[in-house]
Amino acid sequence: MKGKDVMAGEQEVQTYLMRLNGRAWGIAVGLLFGIGLFAATNFLLLLGGKNVGQHLSLLSVYFPGYEVSFVGSLIGFVYAFVVGYATGRIICGVYNLAARAK
Repeated sequence: MKGKDVMAGEQEVQTYLMRLNGRAWGIAVGLLFGIGLFAATNFLLLLGGKNVGQHLSLLSVYFPGYEVSFVGSLIGFVYAFVVGYATGRIICGVYNLAARAK
Protein backbone atom coordinates (compact mmCIF):
# COMPACT_ATOMS: atom_id res chain seq x y z
CA MET A 1 0.00 0.00 0.00
CA LYS A 2 2.83 2.36 0.82
CA GLY A 3 4.50 1.81 -2.56
CA LYS A 4 1.42 3.06 -4.41
CA ASP A 5 1.35 6.23 -2.28
CA VAL A 6 5.00 6.92 -3.05
CA MET A 7 4.45 6.41 -6.79
CA ALA A 8 1.38 8.66 -6.70
CA GLY A 9 3.40 11.31 -4.86
CA GLU A 10 6.23 11.07 -7.38
CA GLN A 11 3.76 11.43 -10.25
CA GLU A 12 2.26 14.50 -8.60
CA VAL A 13 5.70 16.09 -8.12
CA GLN A 14 6.66 15.31 -11.71
CA THR A 15 3.43 16.86 -13.01
CA TYR A 16 4.01 19.96 -10.86
CA LEU A 17 7.56 20.34 -12.13
CA MET A 18 6.42 20.02 -15.75
CA ARG A 19 4.08 23.00 -15.37
CA LEU A 20 5.22 26.30 -16.83
CA ASN A 21 4.89 29.70 -15.20
CA GLY A 22 2.35 31.68 -17.24
CA ARG A 23 3.46 35.11 -16.03
CA ALA A 24 7.10 34.42 -16.85
CA TRP A 25 6.22 33.14 -20.32
CA GLY A 26 3.96 36.13 -20.91
CA ILE A 27 6.64 38.63 -19.93
CA ALA A 28 9.34 36.84 -21.94
CA VAL A 29 7.30 36.59 -25.15
CA GLY A 30 5.94 40.12 -24.62
CA LEU A 31 9.44 41.54 -24.34
CA LEU A 32 10.52 39.56 -27.39
CA PHE A 33 7.67 40.97 -29.49
CA GLY A 34 7.96 44.49 -28.06
CA ILE A 35 11.72 44.82 -28.42
CA GLY A 36 11.50 43.26 -31.87
CA LEU A 37 9.05 45.88 -33.13
CA PHE A 38 10.89 48.69 -31.36
CA ALA A 39 14.22 47.62 -32.90
CA ALA A 40 12.74 47.10 -36.39
CA THR A 41 11.11 50.53 -36.37
CA ASN A 42 14.22 52.34 -35.20
CA PHE A 43 16.42 50.38 -37.58
CA LEU A 44 14.29 51.58 -40.48
CA LEU A 45 14.48 55.14 -39.17
CA LEU A 46 18.27 54.95 -39.07
CA LEU A 47 18.38 53.56 -42.61
CA GLY A 48 16.29 56.41 -43.91
CA GLY A 49 15.44 56.49 -47.57
CA LYS A 50 12.55 57.32 -49.83
CA ASN A 51 9.63 55.34 -48.34
CA VAL A 52 10.78 54.62 -44.81
CA GLY A 53 8.92 51.62 -43.43
CA GLN A 54 6.07 51.55 -45.88
CA HIS A 55 5.30 47.91 -45.04
CA LEU A 56 5.82 48.27 -41.30
CA SER A 57 3.51 51.27 -41.22
CA LEU A 58 0.65 48.91 -42.13
CA LEU A 59 0.67 47.82 -38.49
CA SER A 60 -1.19 51.05 -37.73
CA VAL A 61 -4.33 49.22 -38.90
CA TYR A 62 -4.03 46.89 -35.89
CA PHE A 63 -2.14 49.20 -33.53
CA PRO A 64 -3.85 52.64 -33.53
CA GLY A 65 -1.32 55.41 -33.01
CA TYR A 66 1.61 53.39 -34.31
CA GLU A 67 3.73 54.97 -37.02
CA VAL A 68 7.30 54.62 -38.21
CA SER A 69 8.82 57.22 -35.89
CA PHE A 70 10.54 57.12 -32.51
CA VAL A 71 7.33 57.92 -30.63
CA GLY A 72 5.55 55.37 -32.81
CA SER A 73 8.13 52.76 -31.87
CA LEU A 74 7.32 53.34 -28.18
CA ILE A 75 3.60 52.99 -28.87
CA GLY A 76 4.29 49.89 -30.97
CA PHE A 77 6.39 48.44 -28.13
CA VAL A 78 3.42 48.66 -25.78
CA TYR A 79 1.01 47.09 -28.28
CA ALA A 80 3.45 44.33 -29.23
CA PHE A 81 4.19 43.62 -25.57
CA VAL A 82 0.49 43.15 -24.85
CA VAL A 83 0.06 40.84 -27.84
CA GLY A 84 3.19 38.91 -26.88
CA TYR A 85 2.08 38.63 -23.25
CA ALA A 86 -1.25 37.16 -24.31
CA THR A 87 0.50 34.81 -26.75
CA GLY A 88 2.91 33.60 -24.04
CA ARG A 89 0.07 33.00 -21.59
CA ILE A 90 -1.89 31.04 -24.20
CA ILE A 91 1.13 28.89 -25.11
CA CYS A 92 1.76 28.22 -21.42
CA GLY A 93 -1.88 27.38 -20.74
CA VAL A 94 -2.07 24.92 -23.61
CA TYR A 95 1.19 23.28 -22.55
CA ASN A 96 0.04 22.99 -18.94
CA LEU A 97 -3.25 21.41 -20.05
CA ALA A 98 -1.32 18.88 -22.12
CA ALA A 99 1.09 18.16 -19.24
CA ARG A 100 -1.81 17.65 -16.84
CA ALA A 101 -3.56 15.28 -19.25
CA LYS A 102 -0.46 13.11 -19.52
